[in-house]
Amino acid sequence: MPADVHQAGGAGAAGAAPVPARSPWRILGAVGFGGFLTPFEGSLVSVGLPVLSRTFMTDLQTIAWVIIAYMLTVSGLMLLFGRLGDLIGHRRLYRLGFVCFSLGSLLCGMASSVLALIAFRMVQGVGGAMLMAVGPALITRSFPAHRRGQALGTYVGIVYVGLTVGPLAGGLVTELLGWRWIFLINLPVGVAGYVMSTLLLAPEHPGGGKHRFDVAGALAFIVALTALLLALYRGRAWGWGSPLILLLLALAAGAGVVFLRLEASRPEPMLDLNLFRSRLFAAATASALFNYLCMYSVVVLTPFYLIQLRGFTPSRAGILLTAMPLIMVVMAPLSGWLSDRIGSRIPASLGMASQGVGALLLSGLTPASTTGEIVLGLGCMGLGAGLFSSPNNSALMGAAPRERQGVAAGIVATARHTGMVLGTAITGALFSGRLERYRQLLQAEPQAFTGAFHDALLAIALVAGLGVITSLVRGRTHPAWPDLTQAGGSAGAPRGGRGRPG
Repeated sequence: MPADVHQAGGAGAAGAAPVPARSPWRILGAVGFGGFLTPFEGSLVSVGLPVLSRTFMTDLQTIAWVIIAYMLTVSGLMLLFGRLGDLIGHRRLYRLGFVCFSLGSLLCGMASSVLALIAFRMVQGVGGAMLMAVGPALITRSFPAHRRGQALGTYVGIVYVGLTVGPLAGGLVTELLGWRWIFLINLPVGVAGYVMSTLLLAPEHPGGGKHRFDVAGALAFIVALTALLLALYRGRAWGWGSPLILLLLALAAGAGVVFLRLEASRPEPMLDLNLFRSRLFAAATASALFNYLCMYSVVVLTPFYLIQLRGFTPSRAGILLTAMPLIMVVMAPLSGWLSDRIGSRIPASLGMASQGVGALLLSGLTPASTTGEIVLGLGCMGLGAGLFSSPNNSALMGAAPRERQGVAAGIVATARHTGMVLGTAITGALFSGRLERYRQLLQAEPQAFTGAFHDALLAIALVAGLGVITSLVRGRTHPAWPDLTQAGGSAGAPRGGRGRPG
């Protein structure tokens, strides 16, 4: 049932008092702490899983829940917190995210059992969902339209820095300080982020009136997405035809139908389905899903090629894999700047095409391929992801009205996590299935591995092709989106007007 919520005007109430003027770049600096912290911690912990497994004397399947619990919590709550931020204020929820994430980090660092650690990771996930859900909304309401792409591009670059630095820092922290500091290292960053957001983010003044929060819709969405992602996460381990996986998929489908029916009938739904009537919004959302599916599929598969087939050390493989995020860090702000001038359609489409080329190059790798060939394929993937993300995010956020900026940001983040899980599950299952098939046919491990790797990367290239199509059908977008920095402004696809199309 809906719950009454007093709305903070700065978050988007119609007629709300405008927020005090603050330097938008300082605001981006404050939001950047959250953009760095959550991916940094996610990649940091993954490196420490073997140490955690030995410390708690448990197997890999059990310790994997340290990652799974966090990811499910973040994925299930981002859209909910995006909508809640629209109602009570993005600044308030963002600051609370730092508190919750820091508290979860402290508890994780003090955990005395693997079950406690998994539970405390869920507390971390609640905070991470708050930070990731409202961060882009804070940026879009602070920057004028002609700088939105550049600002979001810088934010995406900060996210990629966190992803790049995390694995490197994880190894050093685990080796020098011990596993507890994998979590405790977040505390100074969390405190600094809270202080910065308190000082630099403008207070949001109440705009008056009550708004209903769609509790039933939120619960149905959480059940549907969590059941689906859990089934995808554990499908290979538990068996795709096992009763538990089938039950989870049925639960996801049933809850999904309930969610859609609720959202279609509510006067104030958690997710306004009318957003998807915009061709731009719908195409940008689908494109984002394809982008993250491609990107994370390569992140998952390539280490197996480097370490198992080529015999590279983990450190050497890690250095080679940084080619992808390093190029993303450079390209994300540049592509955002470009989209402010020519629109999102061209750079986003070129980005997905570049990922397709990168996947094709990687599919051609053999046991004798040179390091340069490996880096070239990974570089094309990184170039594509960097070209795509900022323009697409800017277009998606710009296509949503001001009072739905939190929901739009939540959709971006949910697409990212869903694409990541889909990429991991689908390409993992495809690679494993083809590997068994080639082993039966070829009776030679290197050739079987190469064939399975080739087929999986070809599938990724096909997905990238779908991403090119969805990026192109978004229409000829105008770069001069409506300005969201005014309290009464709303953003949708511009109708008419002059200027250079994208």
